[in-house]
Amino acid sequence: MAVNEKMGHDDDDRFVQAEVMMMDYDFLETPIGRLLLVADEHGLRHIDFPRADQGERIEQHWHRDRRYLGAAIEQLEAYFAGRLHIFDVALAAPGTEFRKTVWNELVRIPYGETISYGELARRIGDPGASRAVGAANGANPLPIIVPCHRVIGGSGKLTGFGGGLPIKQWLLDHERRHAPRPALALVP
Repeated sequence: MAVNEKMGHDDDDRFVQAEVMMMDYDFLETPIGRLLLVADEHGLRHIDFPRADQGERIEQHWHRDRRYLGAAIEQLEAYFAGRLHIFDVALAAPGTEFRKTVWNELVRIPYGETISYGELARRIGDPGASRAVGAANGANPLPIIVPCHRVIGGSGKLTGFGGGLPIKQWLLDHERRHAPRPALALVP
């Protein structure tokens, strides 16, 4: 559902219209804490880690409802149970073309594996863009589903994560525990 708001007027005193999409939000209790999920008819837009020091970010045009969140909630629950390794939900994250390029590459990092920021920059075809890639990674509005936690420093050290480094470590450990293992085969 779209809502038109009067945002101001131009020199001819005609109103300029801006469309604000109504979005659904709800919370999901997980092993890493309560997540705030936001979606509209186009797909999932945000996953936030509400923090006590910042309060909850609920915007005026959001409505508490799970109408557009069912698939994301079901898949996140399966992920945290160790049963889901690849997400398949509609995503509608706002961002620049560069950020979307980085985020599209993030979803190609296999479950249970990590790469460096430098490797991510190489994969998008811009090996000198490690810092820009890091900034795009940090701006990812869909952590976990767009797995920015799988990107680490070149030395193998954990670096920034919106949910905090302990949560990043938890996610990596969780994926390593539940990653598919190759079947053993006897050599003839």
